[in-house]
Amino acid sequence: MKERITITLDKSIIHAIDNKIDKIKIKNRSHAIELYLSRSLGNSSPKKAILLLGGKGTRFRPITYELPKALLPIKGRTVPEHLIDLFKKYHITELVFSVGYKAEKIKEYFGDGKKLGINITYVKETKPMGSAGAIKLAKKYLTETFIVTNGDELKDIDLEEMFKFHKQNKALVTAALTTVKDPSAYGVAKLEGNKILEFVEKPPKNKAPSNLINSGLSIWEPGALDLIPKGFSMYEQDVFPILAKKKKLYGYPFSGQWFDTGTPERYERAIKMWKGLSKE
Repeated sequence: MKERITITLDKSIIHAIDNKIDKIKIKNRSHAIELYLSRSLGNSSPKKAILLLGGKGTRFRPITYELPKALLPIKGRTVPEHLIDLFKKYHITELVFSVGYKAEKIKEYFGDGKKLGINITYVKETKPMGSAGAIKLAKKYLTETFIVTNGDELKDIDLEEMFKFHKQNKALVTAALTTVKDPSAYGVAKLEGNKILEFVEKPPKNKAPSNLINSGLSIWEPGALDLIPKGFSMYEQDVFPILAKKKKLYGYPFSGQWFDTGTPERYERAIKMWKGLSKE
């Protein structure tokens, strides 16, 4: 709920605000003031994110016998570093790295994160726990709204707008959805309005319910952690269906760049086509 107020500002401040209005992301003075107040109060985006970096990268062998997939470079930097750029753009500097395979090499490369202007906490799997199991291992660090992202995808997404969407819908989890021409290799979202009814796994192209797929980034409320079962579990198969039945799983479509680097072919495509983050 919003409330109308009247404020008096210096002309120089009003001029600076007016210069930020682009009629797209920032529509008018009221919108601009609300946005910048939210940022200054720390309410415009989640404060913490967890990166899932435990995979073995078997499709990249023999390279990944020695090097974890998370350290493969794209445009001279690793995928986690590109994700860190995205998070820093939205003032998210508290990161949890969920690691497993070759964890020591990832820790050696990133350290505590201070050289990158962030703070990294590590959570290590002693055995494969799956995407949801890895998140649950970090539960004690995830006490307020947080972001989950796969560590092998490049994405350019407006996290402020996604966070606003998430809160307005009172979702437990909001999944960022990207559009692909052929969704048959992915989990495809079936929607009712903004609610996700289910993800249809790798449907034939002509039977896909949409061209919107899970981009591998989502915003979670801590309450969703209670839905993760013990032991090995995948959030796509073991958590999202429960959320969908509760009507607490929402989809946020975005149009920015997205590249999956999980296979050599997709990795090569990302190297050729990734343009970096968009400007404000």
